[in-house]
Amino acid sequence: MLFSVRALTKQFPNGYEALSGINLDIFEGECLIVAGANGSGKTLLMRMLAGLLQPTSGEIFFKGKALRECGKLLRREVGLVFQDSDSQILGETVEEDIRFGPENLKLPPAEIENRVNQTLSALELYEKRDFPARRLSGGEKRRLSVAGILAMGCETIIMDEPFANMDWHGVIQVLQIIKNLKERKKNIIVLTHELEKVLAFADRLVILAGGKIRAIGESEAVLNLLEKSWGVRDPRSSYTSAKDCTWLAPELQSKGF
Repeated sequence: MLFSVRALTKQFPNGYEALSGINLDIFEGECLIVAGANGSGKTLLMRMLAGLLQPTSGEIFFKGKALRECGKLLRREVGLVFQDSDSQILGETVEEDIRFGPENLKLPPAEIENRVNQTLSALELYEKRDFPARRLSGGEKRRLSVAGILAMGCETIIMDEPFANMDWHGVIQVLQIIKNLKERKKNIIVLTHELEKVLAFADRLVILAGGKIRAIGESEAVLNLLEKSWGVRDPRSSYTSAKDCTWLAPELQSKGF
């Protein structure tokens, strides 16, 4: 068990309940896709899983331990890729940005150097190591965000609307990242309303609407339960099945990041 969420509720001062009674188990090694329309509570849930926001009531456990007690462990093992990649850029160059996390963890210089070089190569950013980070393309900035997370040694990557404001090429780059992370047995949580781009990589699908989990399980079974009021479109109208729902063409799926 990676995360265990029990009776999670988030209520704002004005009385609005943004998340209500969330019960969810997330397992190690799976790619979980959480789908929902804007305002469904996806980002709030992500921030709570990462320990950035406290629930009004309920409890989250990380690897069997109460999340509020995980502190340093959570920072080392869980990385977030925000919808706005620019908000995550902390270094002037690509290499400086990747170095920031390992240096903040106070790792030995030799270990930092090794992690930076490995990550630059794995994410195909080596030739841009001295390139200004903010001048990268949208897809490259997503890759840089993931590179920084992997350099810190994180095994769990949470992506919030990773295809937002992306052109076709950017979407393809992000999908290749997800595919490769899945092949490397990383724990992946993708929050999106664009199922047609990424559903093929899901081990399980969760539908979040109105701050509540409406359905969870194998993708085909969940899609068969969809209700119009949930605000999630069934992507199968343009594909044969849920396992075909991706913009990553077969000839690209054998390639790296």
